[in-house]
Amino acid sequence: MNISEVAKLVGLSSKQIRDYEKSGLLKPAQRNLSGYRHYEEKDSIGKRLRFIRHSRDVGFSLQQIHQLLQLQDNPYRSSREVKALTTQHIKTLNEQIHHLQKMVEELERWYNACQGNDCPECSILEGLKG
Repeated sequence: MNISEVAKLVGLSSKQIRDYEKSGLLKPAQRNLSGYRHYEEKDSIGKRLRFIRHSRDVGFSLQQIHQLLQLQDNPYRSSREVKALTTQHIKTLNEQIHHLQKMVEELERWYNACQGNDCPECSILEGLKG
């Protein structure tokens, strides 16, 4: 399979696959005589790319995904390690949610105070001045 076929199979772009290879999440693909990537084991590369895609979907960073893949590849892994990594990720996501909620509250205050008419005064612009 070539890279575009693999990309279509797993729902990623060819660029994402090349980036994952460059970052070390994937082993370098074999190359054909023309220099194009060629993937022999459709199931193996598909499973790994789906794992990466789903990890990205839930917000894991590339560094975290690298750690998760190492754990995935280690038959002697401890689920404790996976859970600890996930615990930290959940904590980070909750902090981001809290920060986003504060941003929304501030924007809503400015928005609600803005008259939204022909008058030049605008609480949104005033709020953005700091």
